[in-house]
Amino acid sequence: MALDAVVRHRSVTAAAAELNLTQSTVSRLILTLEEQLGKELFTRERRRLIPNSAAINYQRDVARALDMIQRASMSVVTNPDGGTLSLAVLPTFATRWLGPRLGGFLNAHPGVGVNMSTRIGRFDFAGEVFDAAIYYGQPDWDGARHLKLFDERVTACVSPEFAASRPLTSLDDLVDVPTLHLESRPTVWADWFEGQGGVPSGAGGMLVDQFSMMIQAAISGLGIALLPDYLAQIEIAEGRLVPVMQHAVPVRGAYWLVWPGEKESYAPLVAFRDWLTHSASS
Repeated sequence: MALDAVVRHRSVTAAAAELNLTQSTVSRLILTLEEQLGKELFTRERRRLIPNSAAINYQRDVARALDMIQRASMSVVTNPDGGTLSLAVLPTFATRWLGPRLGGFLNAHPGVGVNMSTRIGRFDFAGEVFDAAIYYGQPDWDGARHLKLFDERVTACVSPEFAASRPLTSLDDLVDVPTLHLESRPTVWADWFEGQGGVPSGAGGMLVDQFSMMIQAAISGLGIALLPDYLAQIEIAEGRLVPVMQHAVPVRGAYWLVWPGEKESYAPLVAFRDWLTHSASS
């Protein structure tokens, strides 16, 4: 813990304050660690300890281990009689699709706890604390097993004011219309135009990394957004966005639950996987 604190703060004084120890104690702990490893981890400049690359790499692994210990401790305290599922999930999917349904799972499995963290990109399960992840794309997550949840279908949406300001009934009407783009969906506009029987207009627009940002941009009249049906239906029903052209166009990509092979028989994951299979098909 002393190593982690010193690397983060780049200061023995700040590390000592965080750990409620004296500066001399922290310095002695670092020196003892270096002696045990047989390698210097810091360059000493007056009262400062400057971490070298070995220290930074070591601290990263130590921080990960401390996180795992903390999560395990929280699991014992909050859920002593059952297991805990640590899940990485896409931000908007978590709040708009999974969140409203998760109560059903927890009610059906009172001995299981669920911890969720949002992740947009893929990661190596070997270096993380997650038991499973939900992501969008193809079934090609290296080293993971896959369960398909559902395909994605998208609807083009604009604000009511934007729709009232110009005709949006044919592909020709979209030539000069700014389009909103999601970083993780580079082909979605091409798929949508193909589904409409045409080719992309080439119009540019804002690039964002989350659907929540895209939705707000569309509501603000900044362009036309392509939203998955589970999102579009909500915004349309609330009257904040209106659909244009053909609705629910199928695109490449689907939502998947993935997990490392060693977690295949982990009881909380088995229960969640079975519940998710039913929920995604209903």
